[in-house]
Amino acid sequence: MSHQFHPPHDISLKGKVVVLTGGAIGIGAALVRLCHSAGAHVFFGDVLDSLGEALAQELHSNDAHMHFIHCDVTSYADNLMLFEKAFETCGRVDHAFSNAGIGEQENLIDPQLTLESVRKEPKKSVSVLDVNLKGPLYFARIASVYLRQKASGDGEAPVDKSLTFTSSVAGFREDPGLYAYVTSKHGVMGLMRSLRSDLSKTRPYPIRTNTVCPWMTLTRMVAGVEGLWDAAGLPSNTPEAVAKIMLGVITDPTLTGEAVYVEGGRGWKLEEGKIRLRPQWLGERQTKDLDTGTEVLGSGEGWIAEQA
Repeated sequence: MSHQFHPPHDISLKGKVVVLTGGAIGIGAALVRLCHSAGAHVFFGDVLDSLGEALAQELHSNDAHMHFIHCDVTSYADNLMLFEKAFETCGRVDHAFSNAGIGEQENLIDPQLTLESVRKEPKKSVSVLDVNLKGPLYFARIASVYLRQKASGDGEAPVDKSLTFTSSVAGFREDPGLYAYVTSKHGVMGLMRSLRSDLSKTRPYPIRTNTVCPWMTLTRMVAGVEGLWDAAGLPSNTPEAVAKIMLGVITDPTLTGEAVYVEGGRGWKLEEGKIRLRPQWLGERQTKDLDTGTEVLGSGEGWIAEQA
């Protein structure tokens, strides 16, 4: 059984620098507000310039930096610019959150496809993969460098650094019909899992790596099905409730390598139980061999033997 995740009480990010994408509306905007209220310097990106600029202007204060930077997450240069702005301004990055994402754009495996219509390239579906998976890959590569930079003023006391991704309930279960979206969100879970061990060993600062997996959240992405959802008596999240869990994941120094599922405003740890119980559902020998094999294989550089 999954254990519930309870965000820490009395969260403070005073003096900390948070970089995030997808911050102009919805869950991202709610997270920007919470980070700001916790005292953080916030640098957030989005392609929705007018909304992002308005939010930054609304939250502007003399106590902490609040900057909106245009950021198309499918652009490596835009991701880099977001981190560079934070580092140039504050000399450090403490927490990075890859949140930007879009929903399904077309029926990729449409049963009405014909020998003629299947010839047309599914560019809308590819754009889902670009935003939801290529974007986090770019973000993670850049974040891993900026997060480990030593800042002036850091003494011998432990410094907490984190990299967090927004996945989805679609990242650990099937949602028939959402072919590109489910694939991309499963990919985000795979990205976190492949990073969590290596980034926990970086120096001078280890980097905690986690994902957040919201279920039904009342944003514009699901406006067309809210009535049906309510009629079914199913739990839903507000953007603010999901953002509160996200802020807890960012600031809980004990949480690493975890995926937190959010339903009805409650968070549940997914990875902890699955890893602990793997010998039961996979088998003792299979688990041991799998762990040993992972060590032998390493990161893949030497898989192909040199040809004579």
